[in-house]
Amino acid sequence: MKKLGVIGGLGPLATEYFYSLINKMTDANRDQDHIEMMIYSKPSIPDRTGYILGKSQENPIIPMVEVGKILDDLGVDYIAIPCITGHNFYEELASKIPVPIIHMVKETAAYLNRQGIRCVGIMATEGTIYSKLFQKELIQYGISAVVPSKEKQEIVNSLIYDNLKVNIPPDMDKFAAVSEELWQMGAEVNILGCTELSLIKRDYPLGPNYLDAMEVLAVKSIELCGAGVKEDYKNLISTED
Repeated sequence: MKKLGVIGGLGPLATEYFYSLINKMTDANRDQDHIEMMIYSKPSIPDRTGYILGKSQENPIIPMVEVGKILDDLGVDYIAIPCITGHNFYEELASKIPVPIIHMVKETAAYLNRQGIRCVGIMATEGTIYSKLFQKELIQYGISAVVPSKEKQEIVNSLIYDNLKVNIPPDMDKFAAVSEELWQMGAEVNILGCTELSLIKRDYPLGPNYLDAMEVLAVKSIELCGAGVKEDYKNLISTED
């Protein structure tokens, strides 16, 4: 099987959960059926959203490239980055890191297209929303996207930075209010477009029509590295709990 490298620590809890997802989703009957992974967790990498919005001059690309090159030296065949906002720098990272990087956002858009979805809501960091990271990929499939209002985006920001990143339980009523706004705007599926939001799906029953982008990344990582994916994870859009 192929080896997976992970540029981690963006943030640490999301990286921990990504490793857990890989293990949970792999169709394995013994230790040897799992893929080999090299995880470099570097939480000191500067905040991606702050850099994108011009609120910080600390460039996160430089240390991300450094980690990618270390993983290359360790002999990995693919690299995963369980941080969606970090994919805003994908082209530059891919040009400087010799190992193929799995593009989580492209894979998510392709998955939605295969499922016949035509309109999605995006719940993500302000940096991801501002850069239109998902919208650029979705439009290639003719999929439209709706995003939260300014008021509701501030709620998403708070859930990510004030709760999930610091391991404080999120206010699920606020999460539901953002979801409801996106449903009302025509979304068929709401994308959990930040790897911290993946922790909400891990810990709380959300009901139908959510897609966790980190689950898409986990499945693609398993498949590319040559292992099997459990049947339970062939459909990633949530159903009734």
